[in-house]
Amino acid sequence: MMLNGKTVLVVGAAGLLGGEVVKGLLNSGAHVIATDISIDAMGERFSKLDIDYDDEVLTLHQLNILCEQSVKEFFQSLDVLDGAVNAVYPRNSNYGASFFDVNLADFNDNVNLQLGSMFLFSQQCAAFFMRTKKPFSIVNFSSIYGVVAPDFDIYNNTQMTMPVEYAAVKSAMLHLNKYIASFVNNSDFRINSVSPGGIYDWQPDGFVENYRAKTLGAGMLNPSDMNGSVIFLLSEASKYINGQNIIVDDGFAL
Repeated sequence: MMLNGKTVLVVGAAGLLGGEVVKGLLNSGAHVIATDISIDAMGERFSKLDIDYDDEVLTLHQLNILCEQSVKEFFQSLDVLDGAVNAVYPRNSNYGASFFDVNLADFNDNVNLQLGSMFLFSQQCAAFFMRTKKPFSIVNFSSIYGVVAPDFDIYNNTQMTMPVEYAAVKSAMLHLNKYIASFVNNSDFRINSVSPGGIYDWQPDGFVENYRAKTLGAGMLNPSDMNGSVIFLLSEASKYINGQNIIVDDGFAL
């Protein structure tokens, strides 16, 4: 297994992507520290995914990724950590409005929640590396819409849209990864991204078919389809890959 003997932190472990990442890491031999704002929510997600609660390989911690003091104290409490995956997706109750319906306060709030949490997470991972001086790999989740402009045609005849805050945040994340890699300036510290295409989460049939027509045939992907790239970036197989982005979208961004 590619991650035997490695300890990996997953923040946002109760989410759609986070839960699958935890399962994939365990199957790859890693010891996993899973965190989210709710222990119960993680338990429900892991139960649906048939993840066993073996304290020797999986530990659960409550962590509010938006609370700077809590995040700093959590990282200070850790002694062993080889990598970390950021799967959090914080947003306020007005998130998802169409472009002309988004007010400035909500735009600023959602950018702050999403990009700010990624900054804090990555900053504290880097601080942990500087303290321990042991090889460390971070994986952040960006998106195809951090790389290319949205295709609004696929939202025709649906109530859905592609939130403007999402595009702003996911594109900014890619450059922030490069900034952090350059700032730390050490081959033993790596920070990269995985950019998924559309992830299936019971979207309307019309949207799913519109989306499929833009791919090479697979259409919407499963959350588990991201695990191969995540595990690769956490493993020694990607030893000198740094500040990069892997797109997993079955050709949507071509």
